[in-house]
Amino acid sequence: MAQSGVQLDPETFSCCLCLDLLKDPVATSCGHSYCRKCLQHHWDAEEEKRVCSCPQCRRTFTSRPVLEKNTMLAALVENLEKTGLQAAPADHCYAGDEDVACDFCTGRRLKALKSCLVCRASYCDSHLQPHLHSSTFRKHKLVEPTLGLQENICRLHDEMMKMFCRTDQQTICYLCSVEEHKGHHTVSVVTERTEKQRELEKTRQKIQQKIQHSEKNLKELQKEVESIDSSADKAMKDSEDIFTQMIRLLEKRCSEVQQEVRSTQQTEVSRVKELQKKLEQEMTELKRRDAELDKISHTLDHSQFLHNFSSLPALSQSLDSSCLEIHPLRYFEDVAADVTKLRDKIQQVLMETQTNISLTVSNVDVLLPGPEPRSREDFLRYSCQITLDSNTANKRLLLSEENRKVTQMKKVQSYCDHPDRFTEGPQVLSRETLTGRCYWEVEWGGVGVGVAVAYRNISRSGWPENGFGLNNKSWCFFCFPSGYTFRHNSISTVVSGRQSSRVGVYLDHRAGLLSFYSISGTMELLHRVQTRFTQPLYVGFYVDSDSSVALMKV
Repeated sequence: MAQSGVQLDPETFSCCLCLDLLKDPVATSCGHSYCRKCLQHHWDAEEEKRVCSCPQCRRTFTSRPVLEKNTMLAALVENLEKTGLQAAPADHCYAGDEDVACDFCTGRRLKALKSCLVCRASYCDSHLQPHLHSSTFRKHKLVEPTLGLQENICRLHDEMMKMFCRTDQQTICYLCSVEEHKGHHTVSVVTERTEKQRELEKTRQKIQQKIQHSEKNLKELQKEVESIDSSADKAMKDSEDIFTQMIRLLEKRCSEVQQEVRSTQQTEVSRVKELQKKLEQEMTELKRRDAELDKISHTLDHSQFLHNFSSLPALSQSLDSSCLEIHPLRYFEDVAADVTKLRDKIQQVLMETQTNISLTVSNVDVLLPGPEPRSREDFLRYSCQITLDSNTANKRLLLSEENRKVTQMKKVQSYCDHPDRFTEGPQVLSRETLTGRCYWEVEWGGVGVGVAVAYRNISRSGWPENGFGLNNKSWCFFCFPSGYTFRHNSISTVVSGRQSSRVGVYLDHRAGLLSFYSISGTMELLHRVQTRFTQPLYVGFYVDSDSSVALMKV
């Protein structure tokens, strides 16, 4: 019987445990065959479960079967090995969706081991053998398995595209370089690859540097997070300790006041009770004497009356009436009034310091502030509505237009007295507090005005010490028909720039940035201040005689 015409599937004669051709084949009573060693190892592993089963059909055996060699199957496998039939490759040898498949395999294709740039095909190990051993393929270029080999073939000339046109930035074949791309700047793909490879390496170096820089920044930011957490924890603990100390001080003072009141109460009550006792004794003595006098007054015998009356002892000295005078005092009511004053002072201090503490907390900023706006539209995003506080206005200043315009008048205005009022200089502050980013514009006219920002605790009296720009609590930009001047802490700086009746002011409190702009169709920077603000700011105006300044609605 000729075996050459029989097509045998090698998987039929493979062990399902090792996936190779059967070696020393044995069969179970259920009819399935395995390599002797494979089945023994399988059953050895199952001994822990105290059961033996067929790996394929899972049939169990009450005792471990004695394995006998399947001589017919062994002979058949030996004959297959002699004819060169090999066992089926394992699943991992077959090409998947993302693998390069052999172009010469039929049916289920194996993975390609190499690709040939000349043949424009990919080969598995068996189909690659002619390229490795035959001199016919000696000059063929073998590369790692490559997808899309046909994409490297010129559609016009059916040639490998080994040239690169730098003019059109595309790969071409040699015929394209002398025809369609004649006169263009062309080089070999190897040359272009070399240069692009250099660019790629430079780009990678830059990327690696950025990665290293980013990693460094990440580490620094992590340290900042740890520092912030540590600083916040310490601040909370220290603040709690300080507040606890203040509470204890208040409790101690409260106890001292109570002791003083009790001590004074006991002293005064004892003194009064002592006087009460003396008065009671004196009243008893007086009542006794009154009874004696009453008795003598009823004596009928005149001689006896005179004798008895003259024999009476003199009255004891009465208590000084001045020590018994009751003063219209409020006793201890004044103590509660004094404590009330203390409470009010503490509340005022707490309110003032709370604002500063909140600002200090909000100024904790690890990251750099955002960029300053560039266009007027960008500035207007931070525009804020500001009104003037009439309680701060000097009495020569008139507020109008819903407290958005101020004018110096010759006549003194009828403002009531207020501790926040500027008593001497023609100045006024805004109601609103400025924090974060703020932008506003003013329109001015007359002899001159000062556009300022100032802390709330700037002195209200003492001229010119409390003038805007003449101390360390205010920054003032003066506008005159002849030009501009900036002043802070009595240091003046002459500012050049386009004259305009409208001035824009930009404040970035956290960044410590204060800028002044001339507004006349376009914005022109006049002066910029970089400092550190430690308190909330308020808009301030200095208004010279015959001058006015108004906050514009933008």
